[in-house]
Amino acid sequence: MGNIQNYTTTTFNELLQFLGSTSFSKSVLTVLAVVTPLGIGLSTGYAEIGVAICFGAFWCNPSDVNGSLKHKVYGILFSAALVMVVSFIGGYVHYSPLLSLVILGVTSFAISLISAYGFRASLISFSGLLALILSFAHTPGELKIYEYSLLVGLGGLWYLAVSLVWFKINPKGQTEEILYETIGHTGKLLKKRGKLIDENSNRKKLLKGLFLIQSQLTEQHETLREILILSRKNSGISVYNGKRVLVLVQLIEMLETAGANPVNYAKMDKQFQMYPEFIKLFQSLIYEMAKQLRTIGEIGNKPNKIPSHVELNTRFEKIRIKIEELGKIKDAKAYEAFIMFQNLLEYQEKQFDTLKRIKWLLSDHDVASEEFIDKEILKRFLISQDYSPRILLRNLSFRSTIFRHSLRMAITLMIGFVLGNVFAFQNTYWILLTIILIMRPNYGLTKTRSKDRTIGTLIGGVIATVIVYLVQDVYVYATLALISFVIALSMLQKNYKASAIYVTLSIVFIYGILQPDVMTVIQYRIIDTLLGAGLSYLGFLFLWPSWSFQEIQKDITKSVEANRMYLSKISDYYVNKGTVPTSYRLARKSAFLQTSNLSSAFQRMTQEPHSKQKNLNKIYELVELNHNFLSSLASLSIYIQHHTTTEASERFSGIVSKIDENLGLVLQSLSNSIDSGNEPNFEEVVSFEKQLPKFDSENVNLNDEDNSIIKRNHQEEQLIWEQLRWLYSLSSTMMKLTSSL
Repeated sequence: MGNIQNYTTTTFNELLQFLGSTSFSKSVLTVLAVVTPLGIGLSTGYAEIGVAICFGAFWCNPSDVNGSLKHKVYGILFSAALVMVVSFIGGYVHYSPLLSLVILGVTSFAISLISAYGFRASLISFSGLLALILSFAHTPGELKIYEYSLLVGLGGLWYLAVSLVWFKINPKGQTEEILYETIGHTGKLLKKRGKLIDENSNRKKLLKGLFLIQSQLTEQHETLREILILSRKNSGISVYNGKRVLVLVQLIEMLETAGANPVNYAKMDKQFQMYPEFIKLFQSLIYEMAKQLRTIGEIGNKPNKIPSHVELNTRFEKIRIKIEELGKIKDAKAYEAFIMFQNLLEYQEKQFDTLKRIKWLLSDHDVASEEFIDKEILKRFLISQDYSPRILLRNLSFRSTIFRHSLRMAITLMIGFVLGNVFAFQNTYWILLTIILIMRPNYGLTKTRSKDRTIGTLIGGVIATVIVYLVQDVYVYATLALISFVIALSMLQKNYKASAIYVTLSIVFIYGILQPDVMTVIQYRIIDTLLGAGLSYLGFLFLWPSWSFQEIQKDITKSVEANRMYLSKISDYYVNKGTVPTSYRLARKSAFLQTSNLSSAFQRMTQEPHSKQKNLNKIYELVELNHNFLSSLASLSIYIQHHTTTEASERFSGIVSKIDENLGLVLQSLSNSIDSGNEPNFEEVVSFEKQLPKFDSENVNLNDEDNSIIKRNHQEEQLIWEQLRWLYSLSSTMMKLTSSL
């Protein structure tokens, strides 16, 4: 009974969360923006004008994505301009099939090429493709082509006006949703990290899941940076935004600290085998922090429901007592374990301090203006998109993934158009619409969308058939069509299969109002979708496919370069001390971003046919090595930032220089630019690794009185030398791997 009640409560909470989401409110707004001009046009006798404005509003919807208000406005305006031009060109597709084929091919190629300017541009491109394809579905009657296209542009401006009004009503909605989603995802990341402590866990599977969550978090951090930094007023500091920026800073710190290990897993396993009770203690602690983060993510902006510190304080106290007991044992091995556990505890204490800071910032406390971060410094953390014509010119080559995708899209659409006309399909544009909805620049997403679209359409067709058989009422159809359309739009990004079900339902119900033979509509809808999905899948396989193994070398190179720069900044800071410079934080951001991009690229590679997964095991090893390298850098970074460290020795600088040299050879191998005289000597590498210093617990005088300074120096010595040994070992392994690729 309790399980049923919990399930009901969870389902109800998820429903409330869905209804309160920005994706749901945006889909309701879209339906209002589309239905209003259509309703006014029909009721006043100006149906064509209403239809044109309605189309313009609908076509500009895809470009309305999360981001700053400035970028949102520019995106919708560019969409409005593009759909207006495309509608003018599309007005001539009805004069002859041959002319239509030429217009379809040339225009779809040009529109698809816009995607070269990034994610938002790809959605503007999609708006243009929608306008082009639906030009085949609608022919202006009384309106001239230029009048119709101007009204379509007006529809885009109407959608922008509706979107801005909603933003004024609910300016914090987007920020709050992404922020609390990010907090929840950070909790998931910590839980996976906690599981990794146990050597009996499936680490390979956990690491793959970890790569995915880190990629999602990196994307969410980027979106939040854009929203929060670009929306701060030039006239002054917004307290709300300032506090949210500080929360974001803490979340980024948590991501870095979560990746930090005081030693590599092999050494950690050895210590945990000797003292297995610490596994449960540390896992229990990490799981509780993860649980509290997920709770904060679920409750949203409700300061009174934020979890208290009591449970975590209790768990920390248990570990401290155990570690103190271990420190009193007069044994070299026990002392080494004591030092490692103490370092691991301090990382968790840093996480707890960050968590407490997040809770405090999300509560109704005042924040001193001096704490807010200068806007000019923040702007340096934004990734600016280059919109110069050089980008298009650079992509006019078969080496470009976007060029091949654009050409593939154009030819597949032309084949779909020819087949639709030769075999006299009821609605040829349904085939074309399916192609632009499914076909993507990478194989994995195209394949997944083909499958989800097909399954969704079949399920939607079955449900629609049952409803149409049981109910014959146009008012019921109209209500169901609107509800289905809202749900379809709101689920488009989160659950494509479910979205396809509701799209099918909404289309069938709309046709149920317009014509009596609904069963024929359902039949053609399924056939057209199957053909469109099949063409999309085959088009990718046979028309200049872009396989990840051809591109992933670039992603590995960027990740190694970013890690190399981060190592350099950490080394400089350890040597010079002082305050943490902005360049240091920028290097850290770049390292996490590029490692995340590499993980995403590898994920795409695993979704491709086995024949195209060339060197998959070696590439996975490189991805894991890069990830471990960053984890080790994070360990060094966290330690030196939050502890008073001793003077850096010449030996430290020498080892860092050797690691940097290894990374340089890795980059030369990846670019195939190693000279015969510069090839790595692996015997020297092994020899140098053996000479690396390490913390020697055997030589520690365990009879000394308890001295916190001595213990602190031992902690620093153990962590710094352990990480340098690990970094050198990782860079050497990378060197061997890349030279064998």
